[in-house]
Amino acid sequence: MSNTAQIRIPATYIRGGTSKGVFFRLSDLPASCQVPGPARDKLFQRVIGSPDPYSAHIDGMGGATSSTSKCVILSKSERPEHDVDYLYGQVSINTDFVDWSGNCGNLSTAAGAFAIHAGLVDASRIPDNGTCVVRIWQANIGKTIIAHVPITNGQVQETGDFELDGVTFPAAEIVLEFMDPSDDGDDGGAMFPTGNLVDTLEVPGVGSFPATMISAGIPTVFVNAADIGYQGTELREDINNDPAQLERFEKIRVAGALRMGLIQTPEEALKRQHTPKIAFVSPPKSYTASSGKAIDAADVDLLVRALSMGKLHHAMMGTCAVAIGTAAAIPGTLVNLAAGGGEREAVRFGHPSGTLRVGAQAQQVDGQWQVTKAVMSRSARILMEGWVRVPAETLE
Repeated sequence: MSNTAQIRIPATYIRGGTSKGVFFRLSDLPASCQVPGPARDKLFQRVIGSPDPYSAHIDGMGGATSSTSKCVILSKSERPEHDVDYLYGQVSINTDFVDWSGNCGNLSTAAGAFAIHAGLVDASRIPDNGTCVVRIWQANIGKTIIAHVPITNGQVQETGDFELDGVTFPAAEIVLEFMDPSDDGDDGGAMFPTGNLVDTLEVPGVGSFPATMISAGIPTVFVNAADIGYQGTELREDINNDPAQLERFEKIRVAGALRMGLIQTPEEALKRQHTPKIAFVSPPKSYTASSGKAIDAADVDLLVRALSMGKLHHAMMGTCAVAIGTAAAIPGTLVNLAAGGGEREAVRFGHPSGTLRVGAQAQQVDGQWQVTKAVMSRSARILMEGWVRVPAETLE
């Protein structure tokens, strides 16, 4: 029997948006984990409690959902005009890997608040009362996020009356701006990797149907709910309790990943579960959200359901909300058409837990669509802070 002691690492457990994760300052991590590699991955897996064949995360900080199996690293940024660098790891629940391929939009909210809590923002930039603008470099995808964090008496204001569907209690509102969120930089990426607003996606064993494939916020494959046999009003249990349907969604996701050039072979999708997302859209319909709240068709522009890490999300991923807002702003996409078509700078969409409003500014330049920023409001709250413990053998 091993008597190896546990090691403890300073950590903060934070809810951001409709997600929560374990936050670390880079300088607090063991030396071997301050650089990317197997040691860091192994540490984060042990913190969360993965890989767990029981899919329960009993022996870790995770909650056995894609929304709760997350770790974040923040450090002071050396990049001009930025306060902090934010790196996000999506820990697989029951398989042996950590996905670093994308961002978490919900935890981006918490990144701004944590940066202030952790002393990573210059004190001269924090007002006694008002709003602190935290300039975040999202290191996974190389993009800028600006968080407008409320401050009271020199501290982050966490409590308040801002309500976010999918979160039980109200809190203080944090406004996020995702700057230039599309993958249209000089590295050869494109907002629409196929060059089309809508493609016919051929999915072996499933069929062929229209799809909008967009890289904005996070690579996302949008399909029409009706084309795959759904209403768009489905809740988690309608999808997640049916293994055959989950397998069908994964086939759609893999086909989209191949068409978007994110993977070269279907087998690569096993190690890239975080991206792309798969979502299905529908024109407005009335339904009852998972909380029992009645959502009236007149109160939304469209309905969207999205899957994350192989399961239907209980609300909406923040990065996918950016993709929704961006696609809605571009006439002719499936998202835009589901919302009624035409030009629009914001949409309110219905998701399993309620509704969410997201705005985006898009324009055509030399025949190509570009988006300057997407904006939405979330909230964040520290749940616990101190040290997280892992067996010392984790780092051997």
